[in-house]
Amino acid sequence: MSTILNGMRVVESSAFVAVPLAGMTLAQMGADVIRFDRLEGGLDANRWPISKTGQSHFWAGMNKGKRSIAINMRSEEGRELITRIITAPGEDAGLFISNLRVRGWMDHETLSKFRNDMIMVTLTGDRAGRPQVDYTVNPALGIPNITGPKDLKEPVANALPAWDCIAGNMIVSALLAAERRRLKTGLGDNVEMALKDVAAATIGHLGMIGEAATSTTQRTKSGNDLYGAYGHDFVCGDGQRVMVIGLTDRQWKLIIQATETEAAMNALEIKEGLPLRLESNRWHLRNRITAILEPWFAARSVSDIAPQFDKMGLTWALFRSLEDALKHDSDLGMDNPMFQTMELPGLGSYPVPSSPITFGHSGANSTKCAPLLGEHTEEILSSVVGITDTEIAQLFDRGTVAGTNR
Repeated sequence: MSTILNGMRVVESSAFVAVPLAGMTLAQMGADVIRFDRLEGGLDANRWPISKTGQSHFWAGMNKGKRSIAINMRSEEGRELITRIITAPGEDAGLFISNLRVRGWMDHETLSKFRNDMIMVTLTGDRAGRPQVDYTVNPALGIPNITGPKDLKEPVANALPAWDCIAGNMIVSALLAAERRRLKTGLGDNVEMALKDVAAATIGHLGMIGEAATSTTQRTKSGNDLYGAYGHDFVCGDGQRVMVIGLTDRQWKLIIQATETEAAMNALEIKEGLPLRLESNRWHLRNRITAILEPWFAARSVSDIAPQFDKMGLTWALFRSLEDALKHDSDLGMDNPMFQTMELPGLGSYPVPSSPITFGHSGANSTKCAPLLGEHTEEILSSVVGITDTEIAQLFDRGTVAGTNR
């Protein structure tokens, strides 16, 4: 783990992707991230993918490096403990992230009564507070209608929760920005964002809203074609499929050079009167370009083209399953210093990533396993809340808290 955020303490109340990802990102940069959950575990405690023993790979992935405390949140005593954990003193504490909004005892207004410089970052579904996830935000904003094979009429949802991933990192940015302001002014903050707004802002930044508002034609599915430039997938002579990109002028020239199709491309330019050095022209003529390139790929195996493409510096990739990528892609294994092989209880042994960010002066990246539910209950009650061993034992006896050793 990096040490750049050493000393910072962040409390997390969360489920699913965005906020757990934010907490894990902070933990991997050295922050002490405390996640509190119900006695029986949070909403995502057993979320798929799961192992043969029923343990959650998702939990193990999203909670690396955190500390865990299990508390009866239905009890007044449990709520008081949570309040004390969130608002515990310390110059680098009083930082709270959540997507489980609770009006009253766990909102910013109430917490600020116990700590007036409290910083809270809350993620909602939409700006009206209604629940949303990627699988509902995407249809609402039209993304599935431009995703998938060209001739498919049905909308296609994306398997990757892109908006959640973006939102998680925006939570990190928002928290660090608010904490920087607090260092300068002493003021806390109540920061809010909505998942749907994150998505709407992103597609706006990408020009998609402008295009829809001003274009006379509706954007449709483009399959694996790179929208607005040239990129396409090709089946090679051995049946394997590759993706080749000609977005920049350099990338485009390398494709022509590697496939020895300069004469054919020049002839196409002359016939159509459209210079292919321009991205837009490559997009308009993409089907004709693909027809020129397809025979070249069909006559060669991936093993034939890979050395040449890599030597020349083409932008390309082989289509693989994740299982094949684990076997053959060195970036997913121990050749990549981001990964280390770990034995995870109930899950098995496999490569586990640390942070992809490398800071030059804050130590080498490493990672820690996700905690078991309640693994640090006693430790947190002692070091953060500051209560005695006798009082902790009584909390266990009353069922207010739970841990792994009791």
